[in-house]
This record gives sequence, structure tokens and C-alpha cells, in this order.
Amino acid sequence: MIFHALFLLAAALGARAGDAAAPLDFNLYMQGKYVYERNCIVCHGPRGDGNGELSPTLKPKPRSFREGMFKFRSTPYGMLPTDEDLRRTITGGLSGTAMGVFAHLQAEEVWAVIAYVKSFSRRWRKAENYAPAVKLAAPPEWFKRAAEVQRHVREGQRVFVMSCAACHGEKADGKGAAAISLKDIWGAPAAPSDLRQAHLRCGDSAADLFRVLATGLNGTPMVSFEATLSEAQRWDIIAYLLSIRLPSGPVL
Repeated sequence: MIFHALFLLAAALGARAGDAAAPLDFNLYMQGKYVYERNCIVCHGPRGDGNGELSPTLKPKPRSFREGMFKFRSTPYGMLPTDEDLRRTITGGLSGTAMGVFAHLQAEEVWAVIAYVKSFSRRWRKAENYAPAVKLAAPPEWFKRAAEVQRHVREGQRVFVMSCAACHGEKADGKGAAAISLKDIWGAPAAPSDLRQAHLRCGDSAADLFRVLATGLNGTPMVSFEATLSEAQRWDIIAYLLSIRLPSGPVL
């Protein structure tokens, strides 16, 4: 029984995304447990289910790691994140939530707590849940030419109203007709983001917005637009969103 338990845990602790059966590094796991209990447990809970001591007072509710569903990834919709995706969330935080910036953690502590977080969900044990990061295009050169940007802003607004307004609203304020009825896989209200805000949870740059349009947000109604909007249309939408959020110009 002990060997079997260790085998399952080893499968859950792949050292990097795409390696679902890396050998168990027990020392790394125990170090991650130590880091988790001192930095994460008060919100995410001892079982990693989002029911920590502070969770009743927090909105949005802390993420449950039990389902192995992570919103902010560079991998295709439905897939597990890469370790780099998890590192980015841990060290950069999520704007507008209780998930703060854990920049004080040493690099080895970050990798250790990532290994420990993986032990909460069986999804990390199955190779079919892994995928490499999506190759994302760089922002087009026209972002650097103000006159040309305005043309793309106008087109982006048109595409946004057609493709995104039902949830995010025609003004991108998160008040679309469908917004009130949206829920995530945990059954909690999944209010669409007010995309006019200066700081978004996914990040503030054009590349961050493009990544979300390409990969979607697992566990939420925000799906990937990789197959439904062309690359050009997605950049046009981003130009529009940056124009209403940052009047002085887009962040690339």
C-alpha cells in the first residue's frame, strides 16, 4: 500500500509540464509542504480545496486545487498549466483578488510549492492532461504606428460587440446580457471582467490579452477563441481594449 501511494504521488509531481511520470523527489515535496503551510494554507486550506480559514471573507473565493483546473495558462483550453504558468501566478499575483505577490519566495521554494500543489489533484497523474504551451504570435508592427492603430481599434470594437458583448457588455464593463447567469465549474457566479480596468488578472500587456483569447480560462465560461476568431481579429480586439483602458497607448 505504501509503495502504491508513493507511485501515485510520483505521477502527480511531474517536474515540468509534459512529464507526467517524473520520479518522486520526496525532499522537494516536503519543502513544498512547508512553504504551502506558511504562505498558502490560510486561504487555500489544508486540503487545497479553497476552504482556508480566511476564505469565507474573500471574494472571489480562493482557487480549489482539487479539480486541477487553472485559469491562467499558456496551454490549450482544458489542459494543465506549465510550471512556468504557475510560477507566474505565484510570483506576480492576481490583480483584484486576495492572491498577492509572493516575490519574497526563493526560486527553489516556488518550484517546491508547485510540486506540492500538484499532489492535490489526480489530473496531474494522467499524461493526456498535459500539453506544451501554445505558440503565440508577437504583437503586429502596426501597434507602433498611432494612425494605423486607430483603424484597428475601430475594427476591434466591431468584432468585440459581435463576439464578446453578450458577456462583457458593449462597453466592455462586464455587464452583458448573459453576465448574471454565468457560473464556473464550482457553481460560483462567474462575473465577466470589466475590461476597462487598468489592471487585469491575466496581465496588462497585449501579449497577456492575446494569450487569454487563444487559451481561454479553464473552469469558466471564457472559452478559447483560437478556432472562432482569426489572429488578425484577436489583435484588433486587443487594440480596442487597450484604447479604452490606456488612452495614452497600448502596452506591448
